[in-house]
Amino acid sequence: MNRLKISIVQTGLFWEEPGKNREYFSRVCADLAGETHLVILPEMFTTGFSMEPGKLAETMDGPTVSWMRETAKKTGAAITGSLIIRENGNYFNRLVWAAPGGKIAVYDKRHLFRMGDEHRYYSAGTERLVVSYRGWRICPLICYDLRFPVWSRNRGEYDLLLYVANWPAPRREVWMALLKARALENQCVVAGVNRTGSDGRDIAYTGDSMVVDARGRVLCHLKETENRTETFSLSLNELREFRNKFPVLSDADEFILKV
Repeated sequence: MNRLKISIVQTGLFWEEPGKNREYFSRVCADLAGETHLVILPEMFTTGFSMEPGKLAETMDGPTVSWMRETAKKTGAAITGSLIIRENGNYFNRLVWAAPGGKIAVYDKRHLFRMGDEHRYYSAGTERLVVSYRGWRICPLICYDLRFPVWSRNRGEYDLLLYVANWPAPRREVWMALLKARALENQCVVAGVNRTGSDGRDIAYTGDSMVVDARGRVLCHLKETENRTETFSLSLNELREFRNKFPVLSDADEFILKV
């Protein structure tokens, strides 16, 4: 359980076409069967970053969550990414974690990107998720959450911090800088998965998906605009050894988080 193989999928998305996106990711995941433990897909991986939840939202028993369950079973790996979900009369930008054994966990995006009007169409989440998987404690977050260190703060709860994103090209330097900052301040491994191409609103995305270790070293960087899947092996023993040798979190300030 020391080693965790994660696969980051950096790609363009078919705008507001869930079926085409599921078909594409089915092929990607089929190639990864038996080769990885975790497949990380971008934010709103079935639609792109759409403000049309009324026509695109699914339920938790809809086709995409069912596809994630089945794909996790076929590949023997957990599958995660976010999609548009309708629940109790509200719409959520919801990350779904589908484990190969059939278990589902969810996280609703806390910080809604008001500059893109996301707060007008979606409801914000109030609870963070930490998943235990293959000996690792994993905290998955979504895109704009990256800018808010208090929400990402590690008080000894997790080892791997994930960000799935549709992070636009003009702010790519911010994306890369903050991924490193979150790894350093939380003494954890950070994996950020961003899309490429352009969406239906002519917003461009460069990718720059990265894996950063607790020392701030970039272990993997998928270059600008490159459509590619990369599998990387992480060592929990190395992380624990570094934390024991340099226990920064032991001196962290206490605070009360209000939501």
